[in-house]
Amino acid sequence: MEFAKFADFDYNLTVLNGIGAKKVQQLKELGWYKIRDRGSPPPLAVTVVNYESAWRLEKEIAAWKPDLIICDEGHKIKTHNISASKALHRLGARAQYRLLLTGTVITNKAIDVFSQYKFLNPGIFGQSFYAFRNRYFDMVGYGNHTPVLKKSTEPELTRRLHSIAFRATKAECLDLPEITDIIRTVELEPQAMKVYKDIVKDSFAELGNDREVSATNILTRLLRLSQLTGGYIGDDEGGTPQNISHAKLNALADIIEEAQQEGKKLVIIARFVAEIKAICAMLGKADIGYSLVMGGVKDREEQVARFQTDPECQVFVGQIATAGLGITLTAVSTLVFYSLDYSMSNFEQAKARIHCVGQKENCTYIYLAAKGTVDEKVLKALQNKADLARTLVDDYRNGINPYA
Repeated sequence: MEFAKFADFDYNLTVLNGIGAKKVQQLKELGWYKIRDRGSPPPLAVTVVNYESAWRLEKEIAAWKPDLIICDEGHKIKTHNISASKALHRLGARAQYRLLLTGTVITNKAIDVFSQYKFLNPGIFGQSFYAFRNRYFDMVGYGNHTPVLKKSTEPELTRRLHSIAFRATKAECLDLPEITDIIRTVELEPQAMKVYKDIVKDSFAELGNDREVSATNILTRLLRLSQLTGGYIGDDEGGTPQNISHAKLNALADIIEEAQQEGKKLVIIARFVAEIKAICAMLGKADIGYSLVMGGVKDREEQVARFQTDPECQVFVGQIATAGLGITLTAVSTLVFYSLDYSMSNFEQAKARIHCVGQKENCTYIYLAAKGTVDEKVLKALQNKADLARTLVDDYRNGINPYA
């Protein structure tokens, strides 16, 4: 079987079922491919389109009448009422075959599965999100906005999930190198720790003023503490974050120096913009070449390619929510988590950037955790695949300060 881009040969508009030449050109630029089985005409046309483009080109794709639609990183359509999800639901209903690929079908809450399964087979959970939610979840918290899976329906939900699902682990599919986790404990400066403890005290007191303590309430206040452990604290007006600690940045400088002495490249993953700017400033001051992928960076592919191929580019800096998908960083075997968010999906995806096909060396993950802070609690929850939000709510309901 021969696999080729349209640019490699002349294409026939009749293969595309009458779509106009202008739209064909747009799809071609997005990555439309044609597979030709020699001696077995007619040819098979394949398109590769991202979710943002798919809903904008829904009419054209529908007119093409695809027999099979594959949603890679399917958790991207976990939210049932966004444009990309709605488009895939409609397109999926027209296609004879549908396939969804994801390493994290449940990213944060079990309710995430509805939209993905509506695309795959509406017969599993039905067409109505609200009927699904009412059957399997209790809505709790302030304003009843937090879904909690009913214990009584959990077995049924699990059975239906598995009825059309196939799970394969990395260990079963790939011969990947071993991994090592290293936690480097960082001690905040006394003044920074004092500010941290004051915020812990105030946050716990504020929870007592809430009519209903929910995961959202707790995680909102947790955010400020996580920012502080990374060295910065914002004001209530949304102004420029104030630098309050250099503890993590100094620890990172030592790790970078070690890597430089060993002649090895390094990946650094962080959550907050202020942290990333500080890391990049430090690298620039030390005249260390680096690539950067974060929100607002347009040339992602160029940044990744430079890091992978240019020996002068020694460090890759990525924002965990932005650099965790669709990139390969096998030029390096050590990844430093400067800070973490609370998403299991983002955590696992970020780790997979270096531990994937093409990696030949054993991989090392270094976690910078400020001693006696929420860093330790967040890291423990992610490593144990625990529901952080539920854990913190349970702590509070048991009389324990969830931030301590």
